[in-house]
Amino acid sequence: MKYLKTKLVIKILILVSLLLISQQVFAQSWRPVRGSILYGISGVALISQENSSRDFLVVHDNKQSNQERLAILTIKDKNQPEYLSLNWPTNTQYPIDLEALTSIPKLKDSFIALSSTGKAYHVKLDRYHKNISVLKEFELPGIAKGSNFEALALQNVEGRLIAIWAHRGEGEEPATIYWGVFNLNKYQINLIGSTQIRVPFPSGNVRHISDTKVDSAGIVYISSASDAGDNGPFQSAIYVAGYLGLRDNKIIWQQNSQLIPLYRFNYHKVEGIELIPGADGCLVVGTDDENFGAYVYMLGDNIL
Repeated sequence: MKYLKTKLVIKILILVSLLLISQQVFAQSWRPVRGSILYGISGVALISQENSSRDFLVVHDNKQSNQERLAILTIKDKNQPEYLSLNWPTNTQYPIDLEALTSIPKLKDSFIALSSTGKAYHVKLDRYHKNISVLKEFELPGIAKGSNFEALALQNVEGRLIAIWAHRGEGEEPATIYWGVFNLNKYQINLIGSTQIRVPFPSGNVRHISDTKVDSAGIVYISSASDAGDNGPFQSAIYVAGYLGLRDNKIIWQQNSQLIPLYRFNYHKVEGIELIPGADGCLVVGTDDENFGAYVYMLGDNIL
């Protein structure tokens, strides 16, 4: 009996040790960006990657003219992120509440930033001089009253430049996801369809869609987040929401009827996601943790 008890105690100690190690590894994976409510990440897009160094463009949802709107985030190896603020052009009115960011496929250093009201900004990054220019301002089509947009993504799907965006929804109100074909030359999106989405997790003060990205096969990823206030607590999850493809020369949407949380995050409010393909690829998440600042986490990164 004494031998069995000793063996049980050893097993418990080993299990506790493994749990503590796994918690420490997980905690180390979150990289702090800035520790202020003014630096929450509401959208993220890859600029470039070279070996173990990656540059990202991020947007902030600030509203005052003396507060940052965009920044470059550089992550090298296992180092903490390097943050470089970008000045908004003086000849363009400051955007209010930027909530999403996407790169434009096949256009180097070109991005679309989106405000919560549905106003979009085509911005061009000058990496050498570390500044941006605003090439065009335009609005999403068919903006419904009361919309609060938090997600926008562009992707070439079977030869078409597809735009997908979302009203976030909240609590019992579902998110509404929209899709259409984007004519970049005219800055016009031909709205094709929309549907509603409710996620099973988180619950309570949940924003059913806090960001979205689409891979080259048309698979649509979304993040969801709960927000109980500036001091949290926060929870988030990542889902595959559905698929965008071409059928009979028409863009079709196939919704995932059984949403599965691919990742769950406690204590963080994920508002920005980015997909990095290839052998060194990963899923990047950025947070807007309000009074606790911003963090990034590289899911599946081989340098962690």
